[in-house]
Amino acid sequence: MPEENAAAEVTAAEVAAAEVTAAEVARLAGVGRAAVSNGRRRHADFPKPVGGTETSPSFSLDEVEHWLRAQGKLAEVPLRERVWQQIAAHPGGAVVALVQAGGALLVVRDRPTDWLELTAVSDARMATLLRPVLDQALGARLGPGHALAEIPPDPAAMPLLRAAAALAAELGARQAFEFLLGRHLDANPRQYTLTPDGLAALMAALAGPAARTVLDPACGTGSLLRAVRGATALYAQDSAPELAALAALRLALNGTPQVRAAAADSLRADAFAQDTVDAVLCHPPFNERAWGHEELAYDPRWEYGFPARTESELAWVQHALAHLREGGTAVLLMPPAVAARRSGRRIRADLLRRGALRAVVALPAGAAPPYGIPLHLWVLRRPAPHAAPPAGLLLIDTAALAADDRLRSAWPAVHEAVQDAWSAYDRTGSVAQAPGVSRVVPVIELLDDDVDLTPARHLPPPTAGGGPAELTAVRERLGETLGRAARLTPPAAAAPAGGTVRPPMTTVGELARAGALELHTGTGGGTGSAPVLTEQDVSTGSGPTGTLAPTADEPVLTAPGDVLVPLVGGAAIARVVDEATAGAVPGRGLALLRPDPAALDPWFLAGFLRGTANTRRASSHASTATRLDVRRLRLPRLPLAQQQGYGLRFQALAEFEDALRLAGRLGEQLVQGFHDGLSDGTVTPE
Repeated sequence: MPEENAAAEVTAAEVAAAEVTAAEVARLAGVGRAAVSNGRRRHADFPKPVGGTETSPSFSLDEVEHWLRAQGKLAEVPLRERVWQQIAAHPGGAVVALVQAGGALLVVRDRPTDWLELTAVSDARMATLLRPVLDQALGARLGPGHALAEIPPDPAAMPLLRAAAALAAELGARQAFEFLLGRHLDANPRQYTLTPDGLAALMAALAGPAARTVLDPACGTGSLLRAVRGATALYAQDSAPELAALAALRLALNGTPQVRAAAADSLRADAFAQDTVDAVLCHPPFNERAWGHEELAYDPRWEYGFPARTESELAWVQHALAHLREGGTAVLLMPPAVAARRSGRRIRADLLRRGALRAVVALPAGAAPPYGIPLHLWVLRRPAPHAAPPAGLLLIDTAALAADDRLRSAWPAVHEAVQDAWSAYDRTGSVAQAPGVSRVVPVIELLDDDVDLTPARHLPPPTAGGGPAELTAVRERLGETLGRAARLTPPAAAAPAGGTVRPPMTTVGELARAGALELHTGTGGGTGSAPVLTEQDVSTGSGPTGTLAPTADEPVLTAPGDVLVPLVGGAAIARVVDEATAGAVPGRGLALLRPDPAALDPWFLAGFLRGTANTRRASSHASTATRLDVRRLRLPRLPLAQQQGYGLRFQALAEFEDALRLAGRLGEQLVQGFHDGLSDGTVTPE
């Protein structure tokens, strides 16, 4: 088949110049990064660095592939890895390679017959024939004068395009591009400000299911527009040309019939000034001083007031409103200061008086970068002329829905609460008041000297304990837990009758080499939708609270009897996986040890790994953190029967620890509940 021929043409010679880091070598071999470092020390014939730095070297992919195959550690480099290395090694940079590969994938998707004919000729001839076909495919999706016209097909890039097509035959054109783009974003996390998929889905849902034409004037890689379902036309603009091109390809490959993308600053050079749309979604740049304050003083978009130099976000708000049809909806992600800064109070007041601002939603911290700040969503609507403005503003605070910093597991509840409250308000203009969560505040109440729209300042406070009945239930549960902890208290410690005896010791590394256990490094990524156990989950004994980072790799799932060990922090922690936490993906910073039940008892293993001296011996100290080399952790060589005796004692200690941990949480809840109840009058002091 032509796809097979294309895959066959992606030979080692074509990627001889491609380089891989130690982390990528580990991914190819299916081992941890520590194993690569050990391999370099132990094997004199390990490929020498060809680039990078002394502390972060890079190696020739071709040499690494041959070495791994000679060691029996690699049957064949996966096609996805080979294509990614070609992307990363492209002389024009990864973005140019992604754009070229994305254009080819669009031809594969929309014109498969033309693509098969193109791949039947030489690379030089293919480059000549590809240009008109590519122009037709891009023009049909992106319209005339699209942003990708500046990157013509290059004969030297034809092997990459053939390889990308072969990957599309394996994964699908859209999935292939998402994989390659995802790898690029993962490799350059500081270059891009990304909107998480969950937040993008919430913003698209607030825009409404009837939105058919949608604009994002600061589109980035197109995450917000990609979350829109059923759109017939998407408009994307970004000041960075590479982002506009990547977003255009991403949206076209996602199946949107019509995509229009432009590379320019939306405030200074609006590419869609004559267009109105059903909805605007935007994650604008925050706290910009050089947004065009001087040159845009008389711009007609400032219908609600000329923004101050420090109020760039209010300029984006009015830009969005200017592009909406009557009744259209805009959803913008905003820093919380915009709701309260005095320099913006006049514009906020006019947005309220005229009915343009309909809702302000306070998100939990961690919903989007910068992750330490609880960002806001502003939901706006283009008011119809002569229509009466709504009497109240919907305010929602979701912080209480994501308590204990477990946002990932709580996000579905956050999404549902926000969407339900907005839907009810949008239909009826009112919503049932939920203390501490949501309320429709009369506009007249907000039009004071500050016009402060911060939700928490206008919502009735929740009662932490929930009232006398709930406090009584917490008290009773605390009593039961304290009684259980007392029953599980370990017996008095006894010294060995014959004095301290130290059996011969072994290490986790030696046990792994002997096949007594498997050692895996957690990544928190993979296919499917499995939950993720984070370092915090392992440390606190909770269930999995993380969500899977999508990659094309198949994740390792936890199974009963596995032992999880955090690698950073220096604390002596090891947790045995039970039925409740089985089937999760180990997160980054975790090592998963899977003992052979015929050779190792899991509780014996976990217990000895928690020894303070053991952890200290196996730890190293960087400038800001302590890192554990799990292979250096030691435990005694004992028969399985003796291991099980130790294991029973370690298991009992773990149950006692869980009871103490639960008692602590219940005690804190009871104390805070009484403080809140006494202070707000729901509980009497008698």
